[in-house]
Amino acid sequence: MGCLGSNLCNYIHKILVTPSKISATVVMIKAFIFDLDGTLMDSEVLYVEAVQLVLQDKNLYISPEDAMSIVYGKAWPSVYAEVNMQFPGVFPTIESMEKPLREHFLRLRNSKDVRIKSSIELLRKLSQDFPVCIVSGSAGKDVEDSIALMGIESNLAFYLSCEDYAPGKPDPACYRLAADKLGVVAEQCLVFEDSTAGIQAAKQVGMYCIALKRRGAPEQDTSDADETLEDLADFLSLVKTRPFLKSVRL
Repeated sequence: MGCLGSNLCNYIHKILVTPSKISATVVMIKAFIFDLDGTLMDSEVLYVEAVQLVLQDKNLYISPEDAMSIVYGKAWPSVYAEVNMQFPGVFPTIESMEKPLREHFLRLRNSKDVRIKSSIELLRKLSQDFPVCIVSGSAGKDVEDSIALMGIESNLAFYLSCEDYAPGKPDPACYRLAADKLGVVAEQCLVFEDSTAGIQAAKQVGMYCIALKRRGAPEQDTSDADETLEDLADFLSLVKTRPFLKSVRL
């Protein structure tokens, strides 16, 4: 199947026993899950700026650091709840904030190419042999727009947006639902994440998690992840070279 068919299956059907996190559990990865913002699209920083701008429209100020703590890895309802807690009554309903926030976000997104091309290419390759889905905390229409922008509609089994689950990350509800829809147990899923909240959500449900920690990206605690990469293009090399990924038949 394409460029990966003969090679990737030989490497992915492995045991995953991390030297620093030894486990007796033998796992065969059967499905892959990608976070969206910050993992496939360099868009999380745009949401941070959009939150600042939507508050600026109301003559309110929030620092980049505080905006980042509100946004990173969080589902949209959680972002709204936090803004409403810090600035009570400014946006009386979630809809009253969503429209101007999305306008700012789309203007920022359309000003430059925010696709993370190596991550998208990995998704395409993995989808040749495995079911792949996206689990995002963004609104469904924004997830659909991003999928279309990346041109990966045919590569996905499905996607989950913030409308599909509650509560948001770091609660593991989203990843538990994804495993159910994929028809596999959580331990048979490998997740690509970039945020502390997302990593925590994946690990709480027992999934193997690879953190993307790109140079120049806002700092996130990835210590709970099983592996950390600066670029997902390095994933296949990691799979081929790690001594704890040994070929077995389960």
